Amino acid sequence: MTDTTTPPRRVYLDNGGRAALHPLARTALAQAIDDGWADPRRLYAEARRAAVLLDGAREAIAAGLGARTEEVHLAPSHVAALHAAVGAVALGRRRTGPGIVVSAVERAAVLHAAELAVATAGSPDALVKVPVDTLGRVDEATMTAAVASPGTALAALQVANGEVGTVQPVAAVHAAARRAGVPLLVDAGAVVGHGEVPVEWDLLAADPADWGGPAGVGVLAVRNRVRWRRTWPEDAEPWFPGGVSVPAAFAAAVALQSVLADRAAQDVRRRAIVDKVRGVVGQIPDVEVVGDPDDRLPHVVTFSFLFVDGEALVIELDRAGFAVGSGSACTSSTLEPSHVLAAMGVLTHGNVRISLDRATTEDDVDRFLAILPGAVARVRASLGVSGL
Repeated sequence: MTDTTTPPRRVYLDNGGRAALHPLARTALAQAIDDGWADPRRLYAEARRAAVLLDGAREAIAAGLGARTEEVHLAPSHVAALHAAVGAVALGRRRTGPGIVVSAVERAAVLHAAELAVATAGSPDALVKVPVDTLGRVDEATMTAAVASPGTALAALQVANGEVGTVQPVAAVHAAARRAGVPLLVDAGAVVGHGEVPVEWDLLAADPADWGGPAGVGVLAVRNRVRWRRTWPEDAEPWFPGGVSVPAAFAAAVALQSVLADRAAQDVRRRAIVDKVRGVVGQIPDVEVVGDPDDRLPHVVTFSFLFVDGEALVIELDRAGFAVGSGSACTSSTLEPSHVLAAMGVLTHGNVRISLDRATTEDDVDRFLAILPGAVARVRASLGVSGL
């Protein structure tokens, strides 16, 4: 007899940094491929149509970020936006000094760009990494003092950590930076479309792939008062030579408008699901649920299991139909121990990170929670650990 049972659908729970394409973004992308394929810098009709789409995309993204349209620059990726921001401001303010201040849990792209900038300036010791507490929040007093140190060219602080969800004191640090005359780069890659975007920034980077836009486009907003100098050849596009894909930019803008329209309702729904996850997972033996339980992103939760190999657990969950993250949320595709969890002083191995999309249902998460304890037990048993 033929088995006609339909297997449960796969559940994608690794939406941080690369969410599933928003349905309206998919429609917009197809439309823009038809209407916006031409080079928007040309003068003929096809190019003018592309230029209209690109200008509209930039205007819509600026509105979503609380920025002026002329402040918004479209990059080929979020990483490229962060690299350009750090390098250009460090070079433009080199007369001030080589110092760069960052939190210890910044995205790897920021940390690597800062390391390169101070090394290029001949001052590798000029990079200050401010520690965080066990919840992943930067030490506000230490960071504000570091920002005010003589010779500081740039400071960088994320709005919220995309790996553990903890919100950072951006307003306080920005106030200190303004008093010191130091520009603050704010990485909003994990928060745009999910939480409040702060108004306190001098440079702000955002990631359309995180809010349901397509890959291949990033956003960098720069206040007019910021002094910077390009580290790349001159081009008609001052920040990102060659421009970006018009269809990708247009789809990103449509996705942003869509997710902002229902963000409040989604915040309540996803925050309740994450609270359930934190409660249920916390009952599994030898687990550490990390990040601030309250002042956090509404859709992200990370937990680490003692006596568990992270790669083995990801594979075990994948076999059961669930895609989850592990290792560092921003370090390519490796499963190296997370620098974020290490900076927090919490368990760095055997971690699972889930990020909820708007399409993720409570039933999806309930099924995940039902199979998780067994998956953890099987991985532990394969390592010769049992009876916990």
